[in-house]
Amino acid sequence: MKRFQFHLDSVLNYRRQVLDGCQGEYARALDQVRRQETRKADAENRYGRLNREFRDAAAAGITAADALTYEGGLRLLEQEIAREGRLLEEYRRDAEEKREQMLRAHIDKAALERLREKKWQDYNRSAQKSDEHLMDELVSARRSAAG
Repeated sequence: MKRFQFHLDSVLNYRRQVLDGCQGEYARALDQVRRQETRKADAENRYGRLNREFRDAAAAGITAADALTYEGGLRLLEQEIAREGRLLEEYRRDAEEKREQMLRAHIDKAALERLREKKWQDYNRSAQKSDEHLMDELVSARRSAAG
C-alpha cells in the first residue's frame, strides 16, 4: 500500500506559519501595551510627587507666582497622563485585534490538523483492512493448495 499523503499539507504548513506570525504580532502588541502602561504610571507618579511638593510648599507658604508655576506643571502632567491613557487604550485595542487574529489562525490550523488526523486514521484503517484481506487470501491459498 502506498504511503500516507495528506493533500493539504502545504495549506497546513502555511496556516502554521500564519499562526506563528500572529503569535509574534500579539506578543509585540502586548509588549507595547506594557511599555505604555509603564509610561502612564511614570507620568502619574511624577504628578503625585509634584502635587505633594506643591501641598508641602503651600503649607509652608509660597508666593502666588510659585503657586501658578506648580499649577501649570500639574496641568501639563494631567495632559500628559490623558495623552498616555489614550495611547494605552489604542494599544490595548490593537493588542485585542491581534489576539483575535491569532485565535482565528489557531482555529484554522486546528481544523486542518483535525482533518489530517482523521485522514491518517482512515489511512491506517484502510491499511489494516488491506493487510487483513491479504492474510485471508494467503490462508485461503494455503487451504486450497493443501486440500
